[in-house]
Parts: sequence; structure tokens; C-alpha cells
Amino acid sequence: MSRVNELRMIARVAQMYHVEGQRQADIAKHLRMSQATVSRMLKRAQVEEIVRTTVVSPSGTYAELEAGLRERFGLSEAVVVECSEDRDGAIMARIGEAAAHFLEATLQSGEVIGVSSWSETILRMVDNIHPMKAGKAKYVVQMLGGMGDPAVQTHANHLTTRLAKLTGAEAHLLSAPGVAPSREAKLVFLGDAFVRETMELFDRITLAIVGIGAVEPSSMLARSGNVFSSRELADVEEAGGTGDMSLRFFDTSGGLVKTPLDDRVIGITLEQLSHVDRVVALAGGRSKTAAIDAALRTGVVDLLITDKFTAERLVHPEATERAAE
Repeated sequence: MSRVNELRMIARVAQMYHVEGQRQADIAKHLRMSQATVSRMLKRAQVEEIVRTTVVSPSGTYAELEAGLRERFGLSEAVVVECSEDRDGAIMARIGEAAAHFLEATLQSGEVIGVSSWSETILRMVDNIHPMKAGKAKYVVQMLGGMGDPAVQTHANHLTTRLAKLTGAEAHLLSAPGVAPSREAKLVFLGDAFVRETMELFDRITLAIVGIGAVEPSSMLARSGNVFSSRELADVEEAGGTGDMSLRFFDTSGGLVKTPLDDRVIGITLEQLSHVDRVVALAGGRSKTAAIDAALRTGVVDLLITDKFTAERLVHPEATERAAE
């Protein structure tokens, strides 16, 4: 009976602490025991399953889908956002809001943030960030050439400089096109001291924020002029290309698709991204689902922020295919 008596006392301590809301010091005084004993009993209450912890997911959150993404793709974390409709504009807005909150909550002092500048979703994130009272980041580094059509280039520059201002960081723009006309032209741009200075910071990035694109470029990227021709993109697809991160293409299994076009891109490589401590991908939408699936198989992405519709397609592809038939 001694064990029963012991468990009865543990249960009483647990009730006083968890149900009645009493402090450990008050429980110890009431029961005439030390506070250390109360603390040990509370720990035993969990071991003996007298106290069981239940996490109830709030409405509008998707813990099961997030767990499914972590398990299926080996992610460290996943964030799945509520979205009222499976439409690109609505999805980008919701992902942008969630990404802004994530960055505000997890940004560490002295971080070097790398950002893919031709992403509408990342632009939405920046527009939702609140100014941080104490400057946290050290640098915000543009990871893909930011020169292009002047009407669109302002968005890319705004994205980088605004994020730097909000986080108290110093902005480092990549003053070159994302895609050089030729390999020789790329070498000329790389000869610029300011371009070299920014690209030398790639290896110091601690947090990279990237978009994931299908082989067909996004409207913002297409308008910027930093794209390959239709014929060149067809060659990428023939080589197995399914999607890209910062214009670095990969196939359905996550393997790098290396083509001569790679030599014209002025920006971070997938290999460099793989060495970054945290790579956060913001992406969603039906047209990008295959590309997102492939991107998560590269082993580069640590955390994905996506919408519930895309998450369902990624976690339960068989059910999605049957529903489409």
C-alpha cells in the first residue's frame, strides 16, 4: 500500500499546482514539506501519467499537416497557414503574413539575412514586418542579381533595403542582373568591386529566405527581364528540371540540374545555400506544388511556410491525384 499512498500524495500536489493554481512555495508550506520535494513530486506526476499534457491546436492551425511535412521531407519545422481559397494572390498574402511573424519571433542578434529579391511572396512578408525596436540583424544580403526592368527593379530594391531598415541591418544590394547575357558578360559584372563585396557575404549568411519557382517564371521575375528564353527553359525541362530556387534548377528527386545556363546566373548557388544554418522557403499554390515537392527533396530547405491546400497536396499526393480523376 506504500506505493498507493505515495501516488495519492503526488496526485494531491499535482491537483494543488495544476488545478487550484497554487505556487510551489505555498504548496510546500501547506503540506509541511520542502519546495524541492514539491518540485520532485510534480515531475513524478508526469512520469506516472497522473498529469498528462494535451496540446489542443487552435482553430485555423494545422498541426497534423505540419507534422506530416516534417516527417515526409525531414524538415526541422513547417508552418501551414489558413487560406480561404486556393488562389495565388490569397495564398501569397497569407504566407507573407505568417513569414513576417516568424521572422519577428525568431530573428537572432547579429544575423546575416540572405533574401531572394524577385519574389512577390517575400515582398508580402517584408510589407507585414513591424519595425524592430532594437536592431537585430547585421546585414541583409541580396542573393540574386537585382538589376532588371526599372519598373520592377524598384520592388527588388525596396524588398532588400526595407527589410534591412526594419531589422536594423545594413543592406548589401547585388548590382547586377540575375541573368547575364553571356558567360563573358557575367565575368565583367563579377569584376565590379561592389558586386564582389556582396557575393563574398554569401558564405556568411545565417538565415536565407527563398521563394520556390516552377520552371515557368513568376510574373514578377518575368517582368524584371531576369529570365531565360522559352527555348532555354524547354532545354531545362528536357534535362529534368522541375523547379528552381534563385534560378538554380533541380529535378523531381531534388538533384541539381546543371546546364550551360547556370554559368549566366549571378547569385547564390544551391551548394552555398546548403551550408546556411537556416533556409526558410515561402511558397504555395497548385502550379508550384511539384516544384515545392522537389525543392524539399534537395535537402537545402530547413523550414517551409505554405498554405493548407498545398500542404495537403504535398503530404497526401495519392489522395489529391484520386480527387482530380
